[in-house]
Amino acid sequence: MAEDQMRYDVLTQKALLAVVRDALVIAATEGLPGEHHFYVSFKTEAPGVDISDRLKSQYPEEMTIVLQHQFWDLKVGDDGFSVGLSFDKTPERLVVPYSALVGFFDPSVQFGLQFVPEGDAAEIETATEAPADIFEPATPALTSTSEPGDEDHSGEVVSLDAFRKDR
Repeated sequence: MAEDQMRYDVLTQKALLAVVRDALVIAATEGLPGEHHFYVSFKTEAPGVDISDRLKSQYPEEMTIVLQHQFWDLKVGDDGFSVGLSFDKTPERLVVPYSALVGFFDPSVQFGLQFVPEGDAAEIETATEAPADIFEPATPALTSTSEPGDEDHSGEVVSLDAFRKDR
């Protein structure tokens, strides 16, 4: 078999990450339509990830966040996103570059994507550091109607395995 000099693995990963980015842009600018909501999994130690030490100690390798009703200040950039969530009634700001993503799932329509994290076996070529302007919004970001400190804010971390049909 011929060597893949086109690097279709890299091209595919970039295209699928653009799907995630576009879905996040819709959520940031228009809100989540209908029953749509997102489970976003990422490597917590990946370059460019910025989460509190408290969360990092709880989730030293991987974390899944839920973007549904209880998030605010979602900002989407070309290389990553930031969002406000509350964990145990403590507001947190998370910064996640797309290169750290390992999964994206919208259970309302059973749509999911898995990604090869940077440095894993497939050696997908991605940036090793998030650029300084990673969170310049690709389109104007809106703040959700929820605010930090609202009593109904609760960060939820779940395993994507709970939603896989092959289990």
